[in-house]
Amino acid sequence: MKLAWRHPWNLTPRDARQLQIDARRRVILADDPAAFVLPARIVAADVGYDRPSNLCFASIVGWSVAQGGETGHWTHVQPATFPYVPGLLSFREIPALLPLIRRLPFRPDLVICDGHGHAHPRRFGLASHLGVLLDCLSLGWAKTRLVGTSGDVPPEAGAAAPLMDGNEQIGWVFRSRSGARPTYVSPGHRMSMARALELARALRGPYRLCDPARHAHQLTRLLLAEHRRLSPTGRPDLNQPTA
Repeated sequence: MKLAWRHPWNLTPRDARQLQIDARRRVILADDPAAFVLPARIVAADVGYDRPSNLCFASIVGWSVAQGGETGHWTHVQPATFPYVPGLLSFREIPALLPLIRRLPFRPDLVICDGHGHAHPRRFGLASHLGVLLDCLSLGWAKTRLVGTSGDVPPEAGAAAPLMDGNEQIGWVFRSRSGARPTYVSPGHRMSMARALELARALRGPYRLCDPARHAHQLTRLLLAEHRRLSPTGRPDLNQPTA
């Protein structure tokens, strides 16, 4: 799969922040398509980090809505090339995801990221960044809040409250399961604020994260666990795709 937009990755944190400010004009916060259609082919992306080895463990899971399950998964491991800086997660994680994206045998109808989209201090989080790079529908579905405040979220599954930054709505605080801690949903690219919530509700499953994102997260955790089990004497070849 080819990228629709390219930029340098060897940036300082200051330059990376400026790139986010400049690039947010590329984000489309309008629905594509205009009428709600549950995307048929979904890709969920997740990246974990091992501090002692400075390795990023990237996972992508393909998901079929029609089949209600995973269609394939791909993994990649490489050294982190950018430091941990709050708000600059995409510059640390996307370089590890790019080799997997180039391997994808299909163009996804939706990319779900374990990170924020519009709910970001500069309105250009991981989901927005990846969505613009691929020029495709993208959704941020994060487990923790980066910025913003909200009112209380009702306890029932599917309930949501606007996530606000001052007078601007930047996302949703979303309770995917009754009694579970809320998650944070925001549009990444080519969708409106209302569509982001619509998709989250349509994809909501029995767990805190939707099934595609949960499978990608579990795969990353397995990669990390296997690496730590074998370290420091060696580690398996985790760069082989599995489909």
